[in-house]
Amino acid sequence: MTHQYLPDTAVIRPRPQPDAACTLVCLGFCGGGTGPYRSWAPVLGERTELALVCYPGREGRFSEEFASDWEALAEDATNAVVRAAAATPDRPYHLFGHSMGGWMAFDVTVRLADRGARLPERLIVSSCNAPDRGVTDRDRVPRIEDTEGRLVEWMGTIGLLPDHALGDPDLREMAVELMRADIKVRDSYQPRPGVTTSVPVHLLYGENDTLIEPDVAEQWARCAVGGLRTNALPGGHFYARSVWEALPDHFADSCTEDSR
Repeated sequence: MTHQYLPDTAVIRPRPQPDAACTLVCLGFCGGGTGPYRSWAPVLGERTELALVCYPGREGRFSEEFASDWEALAEDATNAVVRAAAATPDRPYHLFGHSMGGWMAFDVTVRLADRGARLPERLIVSSCNAPDRGVTDRDRVPRIEDTEGRLVEWMGTIGLLPDHALGDPDLREMAVELMRADIKVRDSYQPRPGVTTSVPVHLLYGENDTLIEPDVAEQWARCAVGGLRTNALPGGHFYARSVWEALPDHFADSCTEDSR
């Protein structure tokens, strides 16, 4: 079932750019929100506007229940992307997702096509294996059975849990609850057999990311029938910090090209 209602906080534009030539719509990764993407606005400049999708249960949607499974979150995210695109109907948009968010971006693109809705000009997926594999043991990091300490360590390593939150039991508990909810969603992902997209795909991944299959580009080529571009970048699952902070440099050019 498609749920049409979404609060205004489902799509955040941290730096409105009414004269931008393109919109970059970003979907969150497992345990994350819109925060990791907000610093990209200056990198993108005035020609590209950020539109950040906020999932239920966090930030401005904190009072809502977490999505119960992949289907619920994917429908919510699809409705949010439709809203983001409708706000600027004459402007092309690109859809970005990192890790679990990469699968979500792919699935949202497929759902948009099924609805006959406006598609992104480009799908940018970061640090994720090809979606048609489904969830394998390699993808289950972190794991639902991990202890609170292990999850806190993971979140601290990737920058999801700042130092001030480490010493606050309430903040730690909320962060762990959010992470477990997202892990449950991720592990329930079951792609349709043979599903593909005609939208051109740009794949980014870390050269030292142990979660990524060695033949990730060949795998994604099965799903990206509209064309595939790949970039291997320094670092692991979240790249080197300097790479993450300037990640739009690796795909912002295609956004402005598509707007011409």
